[in-house]
Amino acid sequence: MTTVSHFWELILGTIIALLPLINPLAAAPTFLAITEGLTPERRNQQLRMACIYMVTILVSFLIGGTFIMGFFGISIPGLRIAGGLLVAGIGSGMLVAPPRDPAQQSRENEAARAKRDIAFSPLAMPMLSGPGAIAVTLGFTSLATDWTDYVAIILGILVVAAIIYSTLRVSSRIVQVIGITGMNALTKVMGFLILCIGIQFVVNGVLGIATDPVLLRSIRDTLGQP
Repeated sequence: MTTVSHFWELILGTIIALLPLINPLAAAPTFLAITEGLTPERRNQQLRMACIYMVTILVSFLIGGTFIMGFFGISIPGLRIAGGLLVAGIGSGMLVAPPRDPAQQSRENEAARAKRDIAFSPLAMPMLSGPGAIAVTLGFTSLATDWTDYVAIILGILVVAAIIYSTLRVSSRIVQVIGITGMNALTKVMGFLILCIGIQFVVNGVLGIATDPVLLRSIRDTLGQP
């Protein structure tokens, strides 16, 4: 029962951590802007490929996370703290950032539309699987102890991809219903959730260092305690 519970906790944890970070509702206006002029079939095809690319990118970092950490000598607490700081920075930026300059946004959208294939860039990277999503995925590497844990996290990523695809397919209706003011409010709420997730990552990393047996043994030896 405990194993099954842990399996579902990893799936739900992955969804809860990634979904506010990617925030498909807030991304809907940008998605519509950079796909302006495309036929509905072409738009859906680009979105479908972008979701496939997103899953491929995140799963690659999940599976290769252990190798990356070993190659660069990164400890699990260090990874959690670094990822937490990055995610918290993104969340705080969403909370306090001023509205984007419409002229700059228009120039960026024009540059994106000029590309013949926008599925990988800018849709998949960095819109759907940017540095924050990658950092969160690497952080989940520290929670995986066997292959079933990796399966659970990958299933969570697939569920997130399905939600993103379903949401952005009806992005035009979402923008009409929620409006710009609603999008801004939603961004603030998502930013607060992301900030909390990032801070929790940092707390877990600090606790991992503070409870490290090697560190505790060194402290006891320094103090001369048995």
